Amino acid sequence: MKKLNKDIIIIGAGPIGIACALECKKRNWNYTVIEKGALTNSLFNYPLNMTFFSTSEKLEIDAIPFISNNAKPNRNEALEYYRRVTTSNKLNINLYEKVVQCIKNNDHFDIVTSKAKYRAKKVIIATGFYDIPNLLNVSGENLPKVFHYYKEAHPFALQDVAIVGASNSSVDAALEIYRKGGSVTMIIRGDSIGERVKYWVRPDILNRIEEGSIKAHFNSEIKHIDQSEIKVQTPDGDVTVPNDYVIALTGYRPNFKFLEAAGIKFSKDEKHIPDYNKETMESNVKGLYLAGVICGGMETHKWFIENSRIHAKIITKHIEAAFS
Repeated sequence: MKKLNKDIIIIGAGPIGIACALECKKRNWNYTVIEKGALTNSLFNYPLNMTFFSTSEKLEIDAIPFISNNAKPNRNEALEYYRRVTTSNKLNINLYEKVVQCIKNNDHFDIVTSKAKYRAKKVIIATGFYDIPNLLNVSGENLPKVFHYYKEAHPFALQDVAIVGASNSSVDAALEIYRKGGSVTMIIRGDSIGERVKYWVRPDILNRIEEGSIKAHFNSEIKHIDQSEIKVQTPDGDVTVPNDYVIALTGYRPNFKFLEAAGIKFSKDEKHIPDYNKETMESNVKGLYLAGVICGGMETHKWFIENSRIHAKIITKHIEAAFS
């Protein structure tokens, strides 16, 4: 298979990958964005009724206006916005093509995908963190009734549903399923609902828990899952809870194995933060750049679209100096 020569390969077609593509196009560089799924695949897989914490102007890239009908835009509006940015600017993006290898060879990178081989002068990795869920690591987690992603409430109507976690995604799922007629029990490791839960949602979940409409076990963990119930370890001892479905929204992590195979080093602590220069976004591998939320390692709450969209300009400015 013949190698396709490129100036830049961008891995990941989320908002930050799109922002990087826009900067490459401005400079007339020969670039390609490679995405294993749909355009903005992580956003596409968000819950259907998700509302962003950020306002629309904070989700804009390259000063292209994002007009929303709501104070806080929803998933569908974001998909429409990033789709329009991509199509109107005729960005070069290959979808449903998975990068399986990215290796530095002397002054270039060899990239192997599910469909082709590429040779690039520089590589930008903007793959996010939504692909690999943090597992519960309990018996029964592999049952078909256990989900690590949540899309919509309707399938869980009239069912006993355990939701693991106390983040925005967990709270949204609990409230939606409760209001669609599901019996919801939240299993929460900490002693309260997460501090970063959206301020307009937090009173709602607290009131539903206080009135008993949604049950909650704090300082608790699931010990075992079977077909009709779950066993939960609580401060008052183990309890058995009737259960049809478990939705474990315990967070996600970047694909560390892929990054390590590319030569990227990480901090030695549990944060597992990749090694990169904050002024240029270049990793410890010369010519390989990191953009977006993967820069936070396990601290996936540190980087968002609104504070990492600047990475595209930082990276391309540094590459431009190298190309000149």
